[in-house]
Amino acid sequence: MNTLLEASVTSDAEKLLGTVADHLVSWCLNTGIKILIAVILLVVSFKIITVISRKIEKKGDSEKYDKTIMKTLAYIFGVAAKVVVAVGLVGYVGIDTSGITALIASLGVCFGLAVNGAVANIAGGVLIIVTRPFRVDDYIEAQGVSGTVEDIHMTCTKIRTPDNKTVFIPNGSLANGNITNYSLKDTRRIDFTFSIGYSSDYDKAKEIITNLIDSGDAILKNPAAYVGMSKHNASSIDITVRIWVNSSDYAKANLYMLEGVKREFDANGIEIPFNQLDVHVKNS
Repeated sequence: MNTLLEASVTSDAEKLLGTVADHLVSWCLNTGIKILIAVILLVVSFKIITVISRKIEKKGDSEKYDKTIMKTLAYIFGVAAKVVVAVGLVGYVGIDTSGITALIASLGVCFGLAVNGAVANIAGGVLIIVTRPFRVDDYIEAQGVSGTVEDIHMTCTKIRTPDNKTVFIPNGSLANGNITNYSLKDTRRIDFTFSIGYSSDYDKAKEIITNLIDSGDAILKNPAAYVGMSKHNASSIDITVRIWVNSSDYAKANLYMLEGVKREFDANGIEIPFNQLDVHVKNS
């Protein structure tokens, strides 16, 4: 009796193992192969998308295409293409993607409510890209920061300051604030105010400044520069000077004029007045 029972249990166990093995083999031949193919396609597709994104971004290095737009298009294409490939491969494996789509939509609503400020920054980024008040490599001043635009993301703009700091400005506040673009025009005007004492020779001072302007190789001759008296102060006469330079020569011309005027005024006895305090002690 025990022998028959043991034989029956052994037979049932063998049948169960056989059934499990059959299901395992069937799963490997069907779903397992699909998963393997999906993983291979995912890796290959992502690499191809990355290569295409980099090629789109490199288009911005040529003068034919705008660098800012190409960078943004490359980023959007890379993210969107990878999401589409991932969802498509999930459906290929046999998983119902309708549930995943509903989940993504629900997460999108929750995420949108949680990052309301980020949505405003994205809208600002789109506005900046469309209206283009500045581009990559432009030197701008905005939100109390001055520097060169290195990159324009969907939510923020990356700026490198002259002392090599990196500042990220949210696009929402950037799009709604004042922006000064110093690179948009090829030329810029530099304004100076030089003060001389009342006892100094005004005509000589004006001649010195005019000669400096004429000999400055970074100063444009057209439009013509302006040199003239602008104000009688309590202890000085102000001379206003306006010169035009190429935008790339701004710093060079500014330093040239400041150093040159100081040096020539000292050499020719032109007084540069400064605040002085006379103290008189009266004995009682």
